[in-house]
Amino acid sequence: MNKLEKGDQFDVDALRKQVSDVEARGGAGQEKSSDPTEINPYARQIAEQFRDGTNSPAIIIGQLRLLEFLALFAIALISHYFWPGDGSDSTSMRAGMAAIASALTVIGLQLADTYTIPALRAKLRLMPRILASWTIALLLTVGLFALIRGTTLAMVDAYIPWFVAGALFLAAERFLVAYGIRNWARNGIMERRAVIVGGGEPAKDLIRILEQQADNDIRICGIFDDRGEKRSPIMVAGYPKLGTVAELVEFVRLTRIDMLIIALPLSAEARIYDLLKKLWVLPVDIRLAAHANRLRFRPRAYSHVGSVPMLDIFKKPIRDWDSVAKRGFDIFFTVVALALLWPLMIATAIAIKATSEGPVFFMQKRHGFNNEIINVFKFRSMYTTMADPTGKAAVTKGDPRVTRVGRFIRKTSIDELPQLFNVLRGELSLVGPRPHAVLAQARDRAFADVVEGYFARHRVKPGVTGWAQINGWRGEVDNDEKIKFRTAYDLYYIENWSLWFDLKILFLTPIRLLNTENAY
Repeated sequence: MNKLEKGDQFDVDALRKQVSDVEARGGAGQEKSSDPTEINPYARQIAEQFRDGTNSPAIIIGQLRLLEFLALFAIALISHYFWPGDGSDSTSMRAGMAAIASALTVIGLQLADTYTIPALRAKLRLMPRILASWTIALLLTVGLFALIRGTTLAMVDAYIPWFVAGALFLAAERFLVAYGIRNWARNGIMERRAVIVGGGEPAKDLIRILEQQADNDIRICGIFDDRGEKRSPIMVAGYPKLGTVAELVEFVRLTRIDMLIIALPLSAEARIYDLLKKLWVLPVDIRLAAHANRLRFRPRAYSHVGSVPMLDIFKKPIRDWDSVAKRGFDIFFTVVALALLWPLMIATAIAIKATSEGPVFFMQKRHGFNNEIINVFKFRSMYTTMADPTGKAAVTKGDPRVTRVGRFIRKTSIDELPQLFNVLRGELSLVGPRPHAVLAQARDRAFADVVEGYFARHRVKPGVTGWAQINGWRGEVDNDEKIKFRTAYDLYYIENWSLWFDLKILFLTPIRLLNTENAY
């Protein structure tokens, strides 16, 4: 393996690229079974406690910004209604002033560093900053409008209730938020769940540092390590070792974990590399704890969990507000598609029912986000007596199992349209790596045995259409190269995701579907 240090900085980008490139090529010739490693009963019992998700701090802070903006805006309009001053301020004028003052307040609170979890926990310590932000924002707004159109004493008197009401709201609201966040942290409603990879003294020191932090929002869910009890005891600082790294992969797929923290020194290059080859397929943050390393890099090289410096190796691809935006994108365009395509879907259902016996729809178990098993809807394109719900036997050219209507709807991808209902249910996204059948194979080998990094496709929700499909990688997978290229395109999409990228893929899909060479 190449050295991971470059100059005075740990070369995280080189490490990340080295891991993903090797895995996408098929693990440097090594084969790995696609069967998940069974975790021990105790680890499974712990996993059951963390099946439900938590509230993301980023989402909560974003909602708080919106709440404060809207509340201050409403307070301005209410105060204008009861204290109109000399009447020269119209409702539209006061609405404009309210919008500017509210926006400046939110910007000021951001610059004053009051939109962080530690700041929101503090009931009184940051109150001077909060009130100063509100005061400065209102003075700037009133001053701006006074320069534009002048002001009178009566108008100034009308602004005083606005100022007082806004200040009282911010003080009371921040006090309640502090109480709420402290309570949510205690009850596990708002926390970041972490698993520590690697035991021994480094893990023990890391746990002690995290526990000593007053504003710690990290819940340690367990420790995983491949080493025996002599080097890695079964209990570390009161936390149990739940299994090996192979078991960790399955553990994370059963739970809602936010991050994996590798507690190893930077000098353990080979071991870090081997761990990442197994763990990078998971949809979580992967960080390398740097608290015990004597070598110190530039401050910008680190992220922090509390006061503990970390090196970010892999990040969850679509997170927090990005996931909210993508979900909104999915719902909007799915509703539009259903509104436009419902006559075609009804005609297809009638044609299927009229030309062959059996149900209109066909359900197949496929891999979803984080390797979960989901039921995907399709229009039935095969004779009922010959259908293969497992997907193990891929459809080939001239396949006798496919009906006459089925050949047409498969070539045109009309059979995929019922998956729009999977999108509305939240199981699929409109755009993403295409979901494959659980037992899908390239010739006689499972996809995961051909490409060791195959399951990294499942770090995001699968999609009705995807980057690989519009680039020609659709249809039968009859050799190893096809699934390798498809996986490579899927990983490129994940690493380069944006709403604009989704929009591009979505609008190119109908055009690229005209190429039916590999669809049958």
